[in-house]
Amino acid sequence: MNTRWPLLWLALHRRRRMLIALVVGMVVFETLIVVVADTIAPGQLFAAGGRQPPSAFRAFSGSGGDVSIASYPGLLGAGLIHPFWIAMQLTAIGSLAAAAVAADVESGTVELVMVRPVTRDRLLTERAAALGVAVVTLNAAATAAVAVGVALSPGIHRAVPLSGVLAAGVMGCGFAFCVAGPALAVSAASSRRAQVVGVTIAIGAVGFAVNFIALAWSKAAPLRYVSPFHYYTPGDALARGQVLWPQLGVLVGVGALGLACAYALLRRRDLAP
Repeated sequence: MNTRWPLLWLALHRRRRMLIALVVGMVVFETLIVVVADTIAPGQLFAAGGRQPPSAFRAFSGSGGDVSIASYPGLLGAGLIHPFWIAMQLTAIGSLAAAAVAADVESGTVELVMVRPVTRDRLLTERAAALGVAVVTLNAAATAAVAVGVALSPGIHRAVPLSGVLAAGVMGCGFAFCVAGPALAVSAASSRRAQVVGVTIAIGAVGFAVNFIALAWSKAAPLRYVSPFHYYTPGDALARGQVLWPQLGVLVGVGALGLACAYALLRRRDLAP
């Protein structure tokens, strides 16, 4: 165990099996998406009879409207916004965010952790860093799997530059940070890990549902601005070959605000269970 950042490495060590399983699952899933895209043209999958997919399908391609799911960027983008991808991201975020503060308070071990002594800021910083390492590793695994598949497929590579794959990976990290910030804030204020996990799942599930409804129903279109999936658009990044900086700025800004709230809440709360 590394003695320089003990809380960080301990958090990762305790969840090493889960993280390894998530990384392997992510690589296998994204590889499968690339194989499907290389085997069957996206147009044949989603545009049968010459008809284009409904506009609501943009929610499944990770696009703000410019990229159809019946295209290589759209299909690969679907792999980076698929419910399976979302579930793996939320699993990592919910588990490590709950372990940041709430789990120790619930189990009554927080007093043992703080007696070293460890400041509250250091506790949160190292636990948040462990969460950051986990989600960056998870997104790096997905990005690497897609990049290898694109590089090995000339047909896909003509439509999707490798710079776009890297940009989509950066956007994925931004999405994870957007969810992790509020999750850490809940962990800093809560005494129950279930509350942290519940909020994490709610942000992902409700956010995706709101974005889908906003794209499918014109009267609900303004609601898309409250969903992180309006700003996390991997399909657009894949097609354009560059990071979408305004959208990434919103994602990172929300995450930073949540993290700042986490520090403020932890400094003022009673750590007794």
